[in-house]
Amino acid sequence: MGGAISLLIVNFVIAQLFTAAFMVTAAKSRSRQAAQYCAAGFAVASLAAVFETVVPFTSFPRFFAISAFATMLAGFCLLRFGLGLFYRVPASWQVLLAFFLASVALDLVIYPMQRGTLQHAILYQLPFFIIQAWSATAVWRSRRRSAADWILLSLLVLTAGYCALKVYIAVAAGSGTTAQDYVSSPFALVSQALGAMLIVGTGLAMLGVMIKDIVDDARARSEIDLLSGLYNRRGFIERVTPMLQPGRPAGTLILADLDRFKQVNDSYGHHTGDEVIRQFARVLSEVMPNRAVAGRLGGEEFAVFLPSTDLEEARVVAHGMRAAMMSQKIDGLAEQARITASFGVAAIAEGEPLEQAMQRADKALYAAKENGRNRVECADAPQTVVNPLVPQWIGRP
Repeated sequence: MGGAISLLIVNFVIAQLFTAAFMVTAAKSRSRQAAQYCAAGFAVASLAAVFETVVPFTSFPRFFAISAFATMLAGFCLLRFGLGLFYRVPASWQVLLAFFLASVALDLVIYPMQRGTLQHAILYQLPFFIIQAWSATAVWRSRRRSAADWILLSLLVLTAGYCALKVYIAVAAGSGTTAQDYVSSPFALVSQALGAMLIVGTGLAMLGVMIKDIVDDARARSEIDLLSGLYNRRGFIERVTPMLQPGRPAGTLILADLDRFKQVNDSYGHHTGDEVIRQFARVLSEVMPNRAVAGRLGGEEFAVFLPSTDLEEARVVAHGMRAAMMSQKIDGLAEQARITASFGVAAIAEGEPLEQAMQRADKALYAAKENGRNRVECADAPQTVVNPLVPQWIGRP
């Protein structure tokens, strides 16, 4: 009995630690409600260890045994609800409540049955198998496939399989003839030991996917320009650079710069200047193709990368952006005032570094400014790009 009770205490402590961990995660995560439900799930499930510990020493074993079943299942239901919120595969709380109440009613019915029999073991473990499989289904249906998601999915499937395996273990090892005998049975020791390992693994996996989400969100925020809503320089470069690897189809780069933007700030104030930036960002986003990447490089300078697009197509897109910006009526400006922009377009050769393409596009942009602004200029064709990793032979072999 001592070993099983010790494991029950360990499981209780572990569950409380996960409760605290999920509450801390909830304070940082954008999926706050999901983390809070997971915290509540571990907190409620931990009560099962308390009830099971009391069962051998009480005159009312039925109440505490059924309470242990109910709190464990309620905790799993809360976890399923939290995972549903996180993975955007929600479970109806009405359905979960109905499932919980039906399962508790089933436990009340089977309580007088002889323990250690196949029928009792199947009916007792069935609700736990269903809720774990249901949770695994939520992860699968979300179509999130990061390493953390795969680990969590695998552990949930493993836990569901363990619930099914416990049917055999309960019959083979013996789970006691009564609820009071359970703690001193061989089955209790095995069940609590394996259960503790799965609780730790699954809890860590759940924390892992939520912490990864926090990290990814923080990284995304660090790459977004708050004023325009586009990528900042760092975000733009990190998104475009992998798309320019050798062997991939090249594209075209458009650099754009608002004309006489300093006069807007000086004449109408920085609030109106900010509105001009936001409006130009909207124009770029609306005109550019779906697969394009847009960023604000700094100040009034913007960049758009068009994958698998030739120079002529990109020139047409740039003219569309130029014309669209001219037609914008911007709050804070005089009624007849219109903002224009100049554009430099450069076709990117396969394997050409982004920095080199940006320099050529910048020269074209400078030419557009010099030639009167509010126009599109195209850069010269890129020179042959030499891959420094490939030996270059001089002369005839």
